[in-house]
Amino acid sequence: MALLEIKNLTKNFGGLTAVGDVTMELNEGELVGLIGPNGAGKTTLFNLLTGVYEPSEGTVSLDGTILNGKLPYHIASLGLSRTFQNIRLFKDMTVLDNVLIGLANKASLPIFSSLLRLPNFYKSEQELQKQAFELLSIFGLEDKAETLAKNLPYGQQRRLEIVRALATKPKILFLDEPAAGMNPQETAELTQLIRQIKDRFKITIMLIEHDMSLVMDVTERIYVLEYGRLIAQGTPDDIKNDQRVIEAYLGGEA
Repeated sequence: MALLEIKNLTKNFGGLTAVGDVTMELNEGELVGLIGPNGAGKTTLFNLLTGVYEPSEGTVSLDGTILNGKLPYHIASLGLSRTFQNIRLFKDMTVLDNVLIGLANKASLPIFSSLLRLPNFYKSEQELQKQAFELLSIFGLEDKAETLAKNLPYGQQRRLEIVRALATKPKILFLDEPAAGMNPQETAELTQLIRQIKDRFKITIMLIEHDMSLVMDVTERIYVLEYGRLIAQGTPDDIKNDQRVIEAYLGGEA
């Protein structure tokens, strides 16, 4: 059984079908790309998988658990986390606090201990801070721990959003156009970072990205959407040589 199974997934907005009859799967430890022209339905698909939208038809299951009807925070607690096309940090909070919020998703301290500030509350707080600093250190942000998120350079804000998503200890990480707005050096660093995440954290990753060199470089399989429908899937070499993909998306780049 695949880790994530998507069967006949459809989302209608009035008379418009944004995602139509999409079936795909993600296996444990894979790094999979999702590409398509603007308006192809890629972010809408991510929103369906993470509970932002409710499917009109079809099912989504994570490790055997049906996700239909579950709220985003519940889906996150089951092991599915994401970043966003437009960065969504808590910008007036520190870098450390942004990561602590992600870690709190897995904290299990009884409310009684928290309200009364019992010793195990402080012990739990110290452990969460230790874990947060370990994550920040891995991604070169430990020296920015007390910096407000809004004061980070753009590339570091992107990096922090990924760290916060990883703090929820996901089984699957969805990255929605992480290279958007980055310069070539930042994109090259991001490419290495994505590889590092996969190797170090042993998680499944699905990547939406318009930078085709990045997608072809890091992914093992690629799905292609056009007008909300799946038109191709396969290895990067398969996709580069697929005539329908070339016509729909890659054009002269192929």
